[in-house]
Amino acid sequence: MINYIDEFRDIKKVKYFAERIKEVNPDKNINLMEVCGGHTITILKYGIQELLPGNINLISGPGCPVCVTAVDFIDMAIELSHRRDVIVATFGDLIRVPGTNSSLELERAKGANIKICYSPAEALKYATKNPEKEVVFLGIGFETTAPSVAVTILNAYSNKVRNFSVLSSHKVMPPAMKFLLDSGEVNIDGFICPGHVSAITGPRIYEFIAKDYGVPCVVSGFEPMDLIETIYMLVLQIREGRAKVENQYKRTVRREGNSKAQEVMSEVFEPVSVRWRGIAEIPESGLKIRKKYSDFDAVEKFDLKFKRGMENPSCICGEILKGVKTPLECRLFKKVCSPENPVGACMVSSEGACAIYYKYGAR
Repeated sequence: MINYIDEFRDIKKVKYFAERIKEVNPDKNINLMEVCGGHTITILKYGIQELLPGNINLISGPGCPVCVTAVDFIDMAIELSHRRDVIVATFGDLIRVPGTNSSLELERAKGANIKICYSPAEALKYATKNPEKEVVFLGIGFETTAPSVAVTILNAYSNKVRNFSVLSSHKVMPPAMKFLLDSGEVNIDGFICPGHVSAITGPRIYEFIAKDYGVPCVVSGFEPMDLIETIYMLVLQIREGRAKVENQYKRTVRREGNSKAQEVMSEVFEPVSVRWRGIAEIPESGLKIRKKYSDFDAVEKFDLKFKRGMENPSCICGEILKGVKTPLECRLFKKVCSPENPVGACMVSSEGACAIYYKYGAR
């Protein structure tokens, strides 16, 4: 019987690809950016950077959905939690993300009605059991989590659940990757593309990056062998002067992606400009609930107006998310800012670069 974990952690296979990388390694500096927190964990946990030639640099990008959730979204969620008739339902890793002056965790300690849920379906079920309260689910995440929220909205629509809505801060990855390339703040020679997102969308969403920018992209799995093979595939493309979208994660990611998930996302959501914490407002990088389902859009339902929030001026989370700096360059890291006392969002989530550096050490 095959052990599907050990198979992709086989040190011999990892070393094989590490040697192949050395063989095809071009004589120039190469910056490869991963845009998934799960990849960053594997890279640091298993010391992938240490297996690479010195001219190949791995950069952590905006791949943590909690980390890129804007301050104004947290502030709005806190404002909602102060309403007596509202219950705010949220994923647990969002509760400690700092807003301008507070966090959902601190407000809950003061008595705000905030409930941790493991899924949007759980929040909808809670709404049906508490018809006297308005339940607002905080919808965050990339293309990976958006389908489940879309399905929940469709269920609420079909079952006429009137006391449920979603405050959406869902984001999509390609516009952010385009923004990073256009900004020119970091020289990116190749993208390690997110496996979970690509399982929903398919790899084709990155084709414009290869075509228009000449930057190769490879969709990667999450085990050590996945990452080292992905890096080999990218370095080989760079060596040969190619820029294509390739799929290393074929055991999970299909070219067409998950068509059913794409359909429900398209039915419920439409593109909108949205702010990424510490980065900028990126055109068409967010998902807004369509007018047909506006009864389940918390912004419409409560006539909410987003106000520009204020981040801690000492926190460099935005620079870290853009790959301009690493957590080691933040003067708060491990001194003032820690998982027990997070100053910035990158230290809150287990997929945040600062939390990963804190747990597994420097590259």
